[in-house]
Amino acid sequence: WISLFNGKNLEGWKVKIAGYDMSDNFGNTFRVEDGVLKVAYDKYEKFGAKFGHLFYQQPFSNYVIRVEYRFVGQQTPGGAGWAFRNSGIMIHGQTPESMRKDQEFPVSIEVQLLGGPGTGIRSTANLCTPGTHVVLNGKLFTPHCTDSSSKTYHGDQWVTVEVEVRGNRVIRHIVEGVTVMMYTAPQLDEKDPDARKLIQGQGGDKMLYGGTISLQAESHPVEFRKVELKKLAD
Repeated sequence: WISLFNGKNLEGWKVKIAGYDMSDNFGNTFRVEDGVLKVAYDKYEKFGAKFGHLFYQQPFSNYVIRVEYRFVGQQTPGGAGWAFRNSGIMIHGQTPESMRKDQEFPVSIEVQLLGGPGTGIRSTANLCTPGTHVVLNGKLFTPHCTDSSSKTYHGDQWVTVEVEVRGNRVIRHIVEGVTVMMYTAPQLDEKDPDARKLIQGQGGDKMLYGGTISLQAESHPVEFRKVELKKLAD
């Protein structure tokens, strides 16, 4: 396992926040404090759809990524109801340089991280697909999000999520050692205008074989105390 952040600063990472130029870390949204990678909003008056992503500098194709995360504090005023205790690990993503200035989410596969509200059921390590599709249970899956089979994690507890990524073949979501979702054939959505540009850049091939990894800022403070990666053989 290798740590993707050094515990001191954002060296090796690139910031892209909707409405801002790349590397403009508005409000010091992404920061490292006490060895923890934090998404914080203490300098925001309101969220204002400033969806942000922190991209690791190197793309990957075959790997396992492991994060330990927790949600803390209160959601920023102006954040959407669905964004309460909501973050994500974006994989097979486009580069931040290729995103439009006002683009809210990179074209990618999202491993959606959710925290429970205190009561009820709310799974984590779900699947969302901004500009993409996958094959789920043998069929092309086109809805934007679907829930995993994970348990609900209420409160501010640390949760460990791993994502096993094997190129264009298979992707598995694993929560606390239990596989909660599996799908195949990640691919670009030909109906999405941002994805169409990427398809053209791949010579018409819509399949995804690798890409960037990024962490989300969606209006609720979240902390990552580990972001580790293990490369797998091609």
